[in-house]
Amino acid sequence: MFLKVSDLKKAYETGDVKTTVLKGTNLELDKGEIGVILGPSGSGKSTLMNIIGGIDRADSGTVVLDDTDITKLNDAKLAEYRREELGFIFQFYNLIPNLTVRENVEVTVNISKNPLKIDSVLELVGLKDKANSFPRELSGGEQQRVAIARAIVKNAALLLCDEPTGALDYATSKDILKLIQKINKEYGTTILMITHNTAISGMANRVYKLRSGEIIESKINATKIDPERLEW
Repeated sequence: MFLKVSDLKKAYETGDVKTTVLKGTNLELDKGEIGVILGPSGSGKSTLMNIIGGIDRADSGTVVLDDTDITKLNDAKLAEYRREELGFIFQFYNLIPNLTVRENVEVTVNISKNPLKIDSVLELVGLKDKANSFPRELSGGEQQRVAIARAIVKNAALLLCDEPTGALDYATSKDILKLIQKINKEYGTTILMITHNTAISGMANRVYKLRSGEIIESKINATKIDPERLEW
C-alpha cells in the first residue's frame, strides 16, 4: 500500500477545554489511485490532510507513505518530505501576485530535485499562452490551474487537494476535476482530495466518509465516473 494511515488521533487544548478532532482514523491508497475524503465542516478533514501533508503532527498513530513513517520524522526531515514528496492544491490559490504565471510555477521548480518541464506542465493545464500574465489578469479557474501547475511541476509522489473546486462555479469546477483526472492518467500521480461535495466521489478509486473525526464508511468504486458526467 502506497499510503497507509493507521489509528490516527489528534486533539487540541484551549485552556481547560480539550477538543478531539481525530479518533483513530484509518485509510489507505494504492500508488496511482485517486482517493476522496468526504465530510462536513468540522469533521476533521483538514486536520487529517494537514497531518498527511506534514503540516501538523498527530498525537498518536502512523502515516506511512512509500514505506516511510512520517510521524517519526524530525522537523528538518518533515520539511524535506513536504518539499520532495508532496504537491498541495488549496481552495484558495495562494499565488504570488507580482509574479507571472511562469514565475509562480518556477518558484516550485527551484526547490525541487526532479521537476517536470515548465512548458510541458503549462501546456497540460492549458495556460501556455498565459505564461507571461499576472494572477490579477486571470479568471478564478485560470488561477486554480496555475496553482495546479505549481503543485505538479515538482513531480511529487502524492498530490493533496483541499476543496480544489470550493471557490469555483459549476462549469469551471468540472474543468478542474477533468484536469485532475488528466494528471492522474498522464503522470500516474497518486491523488487525495478532501471535499464536502459528495458527487466528486464518483471519480475516485477509494472513498472515505469522515464524521466527527471517525471514518464512518469506506468503499472502493468498481467503476469510476468521468468528471464530465458528475452532477450536483
